[in-house]
Amino acid sequence: MPAILLMFAMLLSFATPGYAADESARAQQVIRAQAEALGRDDATTAYSFAAPVLQRMFGEADAFLKMVRNGYAPVYRHKSFEFGESRSGHGRVEQDVRIVDAAGVPWDALYILEQQPDGSLKIIGCTLTAVGTSA
Repeated sequence: MPAILLMFAMLLSFATPGYAADESARAQQVIRAQAEALGRDDATTAYSFAAPVLQRMFGEADAFLKMVRNGYAPVYRHKSFEFGESRSGHGRVEQDVRIVDAAGVPWDALYILEQQPDGSLKIIGCTLTAVGTSA
């Protein structure tokens, strides 16, 4: 019996990194797809990656796009978008992203995504900090 428990514990220890990697890849796919939609000014598609709580706040896709344009210019228009570390657990993924905006200024973004009842990941928030400043 102890050998079986030990094997089970070993299997769990190997499964966790794979799960985290899968969640990270899923989160990056959602973030990338939203960034691409924003780059095309496709408000409807960009809005579809926002969690229901954000969709209720903004009511419609055009209002969401306006908020991103005005409050998240580096996300809206950027020269580069590079994924960093991610952390996952309890149905959430936090994904670090280094963004260089249209003017060449680097920014650190922290995206937070949450698993929805249908199993999809949706963005529930994003914070931006200019590199070299504190949050």
